[in-house]
Amino acid sequence: MPPITDERLLVGHATFDDAGIFRLSPDLALVQTIDFFPPVVDDPYLYGQIVAANALSDVYAMGGEPLTALSLVGFPNNELDLSILGEILRGGGEKVAEAKCVVVGGHSFKDKEIKFGFAVTGTVHPDRVTANDRAKAGDRLFLTKPLGIGPVTMAYRKRLISEEHMRRACLQMATLNRAAAQSMVALGINGAVHAATDITGFGLLGHARNIAAASGVTLVFKAGAIPIFDGALDFAAQKLSTGAYRANQDLLEGEVALPAALPEALHRIIYDSETSGGLLISVAPEQGDALLADLRARGVKEAVEIGHVEARGAHLLKVV
Repeated sequence: MPPITDERLLVGHATFDDAGIFRLSPDLALVQTIDFFPPVVDDPYLYGQIVAANALSDVYAMGGEPLTALSLVGFPNNELDLSILGEILRGGGEKVAEAKCVVVGGHSFKDKEIKFGFAVTGTVHPDRVTANDRAKAGDRLFLTKPLGIGPVTMAYRKRLISEEHMRRACLQMATLNRAAAQSMVALGINGAVHAATDITGFGLLGHARNIAAASGVTLVFKAGAIPIFDGALDFAAQKLSTGAYRANQDLLEGEVALPAALPEALHRIIYDSETSGGLLISVAPEQGDALLADLRARGVKEAVEIGHVEARGAHLLKVV
């Protein structure tokens, strides 16, 4: 896309951030995003829920509050019963409503493959945007959901995982990042939260790379501190990864320093895509404990500290 210059555009596409920010007035800005993808599970209702949580997450990652959503649907209606579409829309609509957001309409088209998503509009104060270009050396890094959904969903496709195990994975994917964002915003009012992003298709390292590049810093992750979803390491060890695993490696070539002894399974997980993953939050070091305590108090029980920010070094990212 060509560069866009407008004094009202506070965050555009230049830094590969999660959403666009457009200022309406000195104390009000719009947060705008769109996301859609094919089914990752067989249950149409759960698929709709996961898609909605994933789309809403971009607004939360920017420190915003979602207000309205427009649905986007591709559906092969000559081949599948329309009741399936009804369940997809019901799941998505209920998850959007859980976020106190309103579906105001949408658009549908015929397609060979089911696709579903939302364009979401929210609001944020222009001075409280958690953009990805403001991380500072010394910051502590926190992640609010475990990684490993890529290998888990691949195991599901090959029927190597129990329904109960997959149900727990679906619950994680369908969980809104709303509570995590509320913690981030609560501390961000005093300037403690410097940057954030949500972890989705480009994986932990891909999205972290955008923070590092935009902020002019290096992000350092502790391999032993990275939270992993139950069973994901076993599936990754069986080389069950999505197509994004290789693509993300190519994207990050030369930008990541890894330890020689890093297990292959963990290597796959930190590069592989996540579906509706958690927030990666860069916070001032003296406020890290307060952020973690607030996250836990709001029910974000699996949030953990996974690293820190350094001055720009030879690589954008390091795993130690």
